[in-house]
Amino acid sequence: MYIPEHFRVRDQESAIAFMRANPFAILISNSADGPFATHVPVVIREKEGRITVRGHVAKANPHWRHIEQQPLCLMIFHGPHAYISPSYYNTREVVPTWNYGAVHTYGKARVYCEHPDLLKMLNDLIPTFEAAYQQQWESLSEAYRTRMLGHIVGFEIAIEKLEAKFKLSQNRTPDEQQNIIDALCPASDSAVSGTARLMRDQGLGRK
Repeated sequence: MYIPEHFRVRDQESAIAFMRANPFAILISNSADGPFATHVPVVIREKEGRITVRGHVAKANPHWRHIEQQPLCLMIFHGPHAYISPSYYNTREVVPTWNYGAVHTYGKARVYCEHPDLLKMLNDLIPTFEAAYQQQWESLSEAYRTRMLGHIVGFEIAIEKLEAKFKLSQNRTPDEQQNIIDALCPASDSAVSGTARLMRDQGLGRK
């Protein structure tokens, strides 16, 4: 990913926090016919500096077969984004742009379909997205749960490289940054208002 230095996120903890806040990611692998992508919710785990990403795809989705053949994957975590109008700036000779946050991770994946491993993955995934569902899942019949597990393939990616980019008008003055935050914050579109929140979280605007 192209990252000008003033947009680069150097703090890995900030990048991981962004990934966890935006866990519906795009998994991209190579196939014989070119790049292949799947949109998928994932769980991010960090231990002793090592980052892993876990999730699953439908068994009918050929993506897991592509991973078996070529394990190296790219996963894109995409967050809030917004059009930035030249009217937000204090100078006239400016052009429109777009503010956004994104994290790209690269690593080798392994796939698995054994039921004990899939259950471990689900026991990680369910509390992340709806802890209350755990009781319902456990109350389902063994036959139904076994059938559902038979329809998915799990994956785990050991992250080898992480690139994070927050393009949030860091190259503009604090007054102009505040103009942008004030303009975006009231928006009903959460992607737009979320961009203003991300700018504030990064300490931009007038202090």
